[in-house]
Amino acid sequence: MDTGHAPISHSAHVFRTVLTHDADELARNLTDWEQCYDQMTAGAFHGALSELRLPRMQVFREEISQSVRQTCRVWPDALWFGFPAQGHGIRINGRPLDDGAVMVRPGGSEFELLTPSSHAIYGMVVCRGMLAQAALRSACAIDWDRMQKAEVLRVDPEARMACMEAVASALALGGSHEGSGGTLPAGTEHHLMAALLGALDCSGIEPEAAQSFQRRQRVVARVRDYIMAHRDQPLTVPDLCAIAHVSRRTLQYCFEDVLGMSPTLYLRRVRLNGVRRQLQDPAARREPIGAVAAAWGFGSFSQFSSDYRKLFGASPSAARM
Repeated sequence: MDTGHAPISHSAHVFRTVLTHDADELARNLTDWEQCYDQMTAGAFHGALSELRLPRMQVFREEISQSVRQTCRVWPDALWFGFPAQGHGIRINGRPLDDGAVMVRPGGSEFELLTPSSHAIYGMVVCRGMLAQAALRSACAIDWDRMQKAEVLRVDPEARMACMEAVASALALGGSHEGSGGTLPAGTEHHLMAALLGALDCSGIEPEAAQSFQRRQRVVARVRDYIMAHRDQPLTVPDLCAIAHVSRRTLQYCFEDVLGMSPTLYLRRVRLNGVRRQLQDPAARREPIGAVAAAWGFGSFSQFSSDYRKLFGASPSAARM
């Protein structure tokens, strides 16, 4: 997915807010990210994004009402740090996140998040060169090789809270200056960087996932890739077991351990989101809804329509309004 944006290089700040009832619209609106969101829990979707772009940093706060599976990629030569308001229920690349932990991923590398309902997260994206220079000036020792490969940081609670408060303060300042043509107070970017370095200076990088968990990740990835490559086929659990070369019990355990849901539920949710995404595509406006549903493996239109309404709280035809 091409966001149509170049990496951050603004000479002044840019602040904006987005309110939406569509997961894909929320995904598209985080500047310089490549993202795709699949809604995983049933009910009307509400999303809110507040974003502040500075010359060499991006900070934001995102709120989502439903559980969402996200595939994300940050702009190159950057590092993303994610500070969930509550860590319970979040998974990064399948790994459950404990309360108090911080997520980190390098730019240009795709990763997956599974976030729970009623979720809020603060984010900081920093040019790696800027972060390295600031760390050197502050005598903050960072293992860059391990940081590039890391997914989870164990951070001092007070330092973690200071980062979240710094982001919230910067967003509030950005909102107060929105549309005024003014600039933020001098030192805003420096204050954010100092808070981040304070957290990194007293953090530890969690070791990579155990080999057994990595094997379960590979099983899930193999099934997921097959589902997307054969989306029109009405796949069953035995089909998925044959694809992954595992037993039904092992497949169930892999999906529950990595994604927190059964393979059947995952298959249905991903396909329903695919139909919704295609129905909203202007290029597919003339395609009958039944044909779109069939192209995503739904054999019974009545069952599809019922499942769609339960997940999104609206009929399939509403996606084209």
